[in-house]
Order: sequence, then structure tokens, then C-alpha cells
Amino acid sequence: MKIVLLDAKTLGVDIDIEPIKTFGTLTIFETTNENQTLDRIKDADIIITNKVVIDKEFMAQSKNLKLICVAATGMNNIDLNAAKELGIKVKNVSGYSTYSVVQHTFAIAFYLLEQLSYYDDAVKSKKWSASNLFTDLTHSFSEIRGKKWGIIGLGSIGKEVAKIASAFGSDVSYYSTSGTKHCSDYTHLELDELLSNCDIISIHSPLNENTVNLINSSNLPLLKDGALLLNLGRGGIINEDDLANAIDSQNIFAGLDVTKIEPIEHDNPLLNIKNKNKLFITPHIAWASREARVKLVEGIVENIEEFLQRG
Repeated sequence: MKIVLLDAKTLGVDIDIEPIKTFGTLTIFETTNENQTLDRIKDADIIITNKVVIDKEFMAQSKNLKLICVAATGMNNIDLNAAKELGIKVKNVSGYSTYSVVQHTFAIAFYLLEQLSYYDDAVKSKKWSASNLFTDLTHSFSEIRGKKWGIIGLGSIGKEVAKIASAFGSDVSYYSTSGTKHCSDYTHLELDELLSNCDIISIHSPLNENTVNLINSSNLPLLKDGALLLNLGRGGIINEDDLANAIDSQNIFAGLDVTKIEPIEHDNPLLNIKNKNKLFITPHIAWASREARVKLVEGIVENIEEFLQRG
């Protein structure tokens, strides 16, 4: 078997991919752009891709291609209809990053809620050393306990966030982006009601026709004074121009792990807000704990093994 890994850099250098080599000859590329894709996959039996787009044209010209392994859960970079038409199997890895994303959700929440950027700087800049108090109460913060936590997208990740938020003493409610009220453990609210009632709102839904620009200038003004908005779903769910304006005109805070275009563009309005202390952005890393990436590779190996056994 000729196996091609198109974007190994997205798996990191600290993860062992040796088990994949047991299935055949593995050719590894750190990254692959659109102009390089066909030349690299045309003779492959199996290809592994995280973000590299594999469309119908590429598949049709890759006569040996039998299996596409997506090194992710989402498969929007693969033309699934074309793959079915051409008899090419496509396998993803679901659930590998759930706990990593959940952990990062709370990391961002705590960072913003407890004003950690300010307090870290207060110590390192020796501002605290120069004070005459044993504590610094310049920036007040509050507890999660007693807060209303709203979740947009109550899938596997959203449910884990709900469990932990509840354990902290939050009152959890959710909005279903599909319109299906599928969980009796928490109160379902319509979007506007959730936005206007909750102190913390975290997004854990996919980007689709129901969620694109879901949060925008028409509903951002509904957010409570001091509300915290977190996006751990997909960029594009929040309109970034509208969010930038809201951060500078309202007393709200936002924490993002995703943006509409990644990496974030130099002229993205979020990079030019006046109130920079009210926004925290990480570069799409919520999914990427070492443990999650180990599970991801294990899932890829299992998918190849299962495919070869079934023939």
C-alpha cells in the first residue's frame, strides 16, 4: 500500500506516527497546497489529510485511491458525494478531542473571568511589589457558582461543558442549533432568550446553514452587562466585524479559539479593538492536547486496519 500523509505538521512533532507505516510505504509531507495535491496523491492507495481539500477532480485522477483518512472529525474538505460515486471510502475520527476542547473552554473562561492578564502583569511589572497591600483588588472578578451558563450546541462537547459548569454551581441552559430539543437534563431556551439571560455563553456547534453568522449585530446587544461569550465551535458562527464593534461599545468579554479565516488575517477587526483586555484569542488549539492527538493517530490506524480487513 502506498500511503500519503499530506499535512503532518498539523499532527505535531511530539506524536508517534510509526504505527501507520505497518500498513505500507508512508510518504510524509509537512504541508500541501492546492497546486501540489494531485501530484502527491495520484499514485496513492490511501491518503491522510487534516485540512487539505480533496475534490472530485483530484479523486478522479487518482486511479489507485481506495481510502481517504480525515485526521479530524469534520469532513467538509472532502467531496463526499464524489467519493461515494467513485467507490472511495472516507473515514474520520470522532470524539478524540472532546476533553481537550472542554478543558480549553474553561481555561479561556477563567482567564477572562478572573482578569488573569491584568494580575499576571501586575506581578511581573512589579506594580504589586511597589504597592503597600498584600493583595491587589484593582480589578474585581466573580465566581462561576451562581452564574447562568448558556450553551449553543449541546453535542458531546457541549454536554461535557454542561456537566462541569453544573459541578461549579452554574445554572445551565442550552440552545439547539438544529432545532431538536434532545436533552431533558437542561433547560432549552431560544437563542435571544439565552443571550439575554446568561452570564456566560459558550459555542460548541458546527458551522452550517443554521449557524453561519448566528451571532451578529442584531443579537449581540442582547448580551448582559459583563457577559462572557466563548466560541469553541467554528469561526463564522460569530460575525467578527460585529463582535469587534460590540466589544468596544458594550461591556462584554469574548474568548475565541476559532476565526472565520485561519490563521487570522492581519486586517481582522478583532486585532484592532480598543479594549484589548476584553478579548482573548487562541490559535485554534482547543482540540490539540497531546492526549487528543495521540487518540487521533490511534483512530487513523484503526480506520486503516478496519478498511484493510473488510477489503
